[in-house]
Amino acid sequence: MNNKVSFSHKSKEPESGVLYIVGTPIGNLNDLSFRALNVLKNVSLIACEDTRQTKKIMSKFEFTNNLISFNKYNSYNKIPRIIHDLNAGKSIALVSDAGMPSICDPGEDLIRTARSDGLKIICIPGPSALLTALVSSGLPSSKFIFEGFPPKNNSERRKLLSELSKNDKTTILFASPHSFKKLIIELKEYCGGEREILINRELTKKFEEHIGNNIDQVINYFRNKDVIGEITIVIKGIKEKDKKYEYSEFELKKELYELIDAGLSLPAASKYLAKKSNLKKSIIYNMY
Repeated sequence: MNNKVSFSHKSKEPESGVLYIVGTPIGNLNDLSFRALNVLKNVSLIACEDTRQTKKIMSKFEFTNNLISFNKYNSYNKIPRIIHDLNAGKSIALVSDAGMPSICDPGEDLIRTARSDGLKIICIPGPSALLTALVSSGLPSSKFIFEGFPPKNNSERRKLLSELSKNDKTTILFASPHSFKKLIIELKEYCGGEREILINRELTKKFEEHIGNNIDQVINYFRNKDVIGEITIVIKGIKEKDKKYEYSEFELKKELYELIDAGLSLPAASKYLAKKSNLKKSIIYNMY
């Protein structure tokens, strides 16, 4: 008896004049879908964030195609050419280095321009680091906020961290290896060491890791370790009932110093902030 099962997979050729937004693997190349592979094989042109990354997919699945680089450094100059080619009837696939295009890359500018020109756009969904990390975390996932990479500008960064410290929804951040340790210390400063968090490293790859129950635990884990690979951070929001009592110690201390610099005495400034934050006056006083 022959128990072998065969599958017939008929692929539809890409349409002319269509911009295909194609999700690619975030680590494990076997996560590429049949549909995505068919499009990448048969479009007129692939616009990729880094041609070297796309060539890895082409090598793995043994096909070739025309490639152009399309990244944050050249997108302004490349968009007119891509739009011209689409209007001329070419089918073009847009891919990022990993995951879904336009998430933290210039793809959204191209998509917006194509839409404004009335061109047809079809998305071929694929892996996403933020969703993979979220569903792996066990933290509330029906409502969440994605912030991408935190700003480098100090004032914008402080604003984001302050908002995150008071947010009642799960928040997802990206972090590069060289900035991760600084970011996790800042998160403790603003959110406290007990805030629930999960660090997702090297998702879908051989050495995939999920680290931590809270911020203090994560800091201890990485204290004497080198950080390797891109990281996705999932942070639990505060409970709604506790929201009005959740204040960043960093922000309170900053405001305390500002009030004293403006002429208030320490007891007067502490009393004012204690009433404002619904904390004991002694807690504020001892921050000085």
